[in-house]
Amino acid sequence: MVNVIALVSGLIFGLGLILGGMANPAKVLAFLDLTGEWDPSLAFVMAGAIAVGSVAFALAGKLKKSYLGAPMSLPASRTIDKRLVLGALAFGIGWGIAGICPGPALVLLGAGSAKGVVFVAAMLLGMGVFEILERRRSNPEVQRKPNADRKAGEQIALQDH
Repeated sequence: MVNVIALVSGLIFGLGLILGGMANPAKVLAFLDLTGEWDPSLAFVMAGAIAVGSVAFALAGKLKKSYLGAPMSLPASRTIDKRLVLGALAFGIGWGIAGICPGPALVLLGAGSAKGVVFVAAMLLGMGVFEILERRRSNPEVQRKPNADRKAGEQIALQDH
């Protein structure tokens, strides 16, 4: 049942992105072009999304479990740090260059758009690089040991010959 509701929710979200123009990179770029032919229509889409999201998060914050019985796990941190700012900048720059963000990218991918395929591939690559860097950052010894063990093994192999 959870998967069915997730599927229906995703389809409704994707339909909303299409109807709102968020899955059209040209429309998004026109919205971001403040010095040219600026199209303010996406501001209304975003304002509506913020209003709905604010109500939903306010209600969800009061619940211990979701309506389907899953535990609620909302972000607790309110810290604005260097990582958050750099991540937001990277997101904004990518959105400004491509006119695509992750949600609409999945809609474009589902529609068979080449731009969607390239964007999602680059997004997955970026997520993979992030995971690798996070693992190194959180536990530098784990990353160093295999190299040290390999070098020791290579030295032993060289001594045997």
